[in-house]
Amino acid sequence: MAVTDEAIEKIKGMIVSGALRPGDRLPKESELAAELGLSRNSLREAVRALSLIRILDVRQGDGTYVTSLDPQLLLEALSFVVDFHRDDTVLEFLAVRRILEPAATAMAAMRISDAELDSLGEQLDALGAQPSVEELVAADLEFHRGIVQSSGNSVLCSLIDGLSGPTTRARIWRGLTQEDAVSRTLHEHRAILSALRDRDAEAARSWATVHVASVEQWLRSTL
Repeated sequence: MAVTDEAIEKIKGMIVSGALRPGDRLPKESELAAELGLSRNSLREAVRALSLIRILDVRQGDGTYVTSLDPQLLLEALSFVVDFHRDDTVLEFLAVRRILEPAATAMAAMRISDAELDSLGEQLDALGAQPSVEELVAADLEFHRGIVQSSGNSVLCSLIDGLSGPTTRARIWRGLTQEDAVSRTLHEHRAILSALRDRDAEAARSWATVHVASVEQWLRSTL
């Protein structure tokens, strides 16, 4: 593993220094191994590892390329890791969401377009007053994804998107077991949307905090 780690660090150094840029094709395996002072086997293992986390793109019959290094692409690895969460860490995921999502919502208040606001309003109207829990949770994910995307920060958007998965089941259980969960969620969505329409970043931040915290508090009380 130490030899493979060294190979990974050397390729990483080439990318960080600018010797290899997004979209560049890596030199032939034999040439690159000689240039970096590595065995071809350790280089091969390093390329395999870096392709798994979307740093490199191995194209059969064409060669190996540096990916676009777009944040959303790189953070797909986070989503993969998050999928292996344990049930007892869901509160921790919610706590991180409570930090990030209100910040993104406040940023969106100053950037979101009228058309995007209208689209969010139409989503809420389409749900009606008594959606099923499954419909509400699916709509909740889309509602917040739309807001976070409007924040203009692709890294923040990818982080929050990756963290949303583990909390989905908790939100469904809350909807099934807490008497007013559906109506409260709809009310909070309307309040967030109203704050966004008013371009009131602090109100948007506050309502988003209340929204995530309410799920967190319910889950803490049931554990």
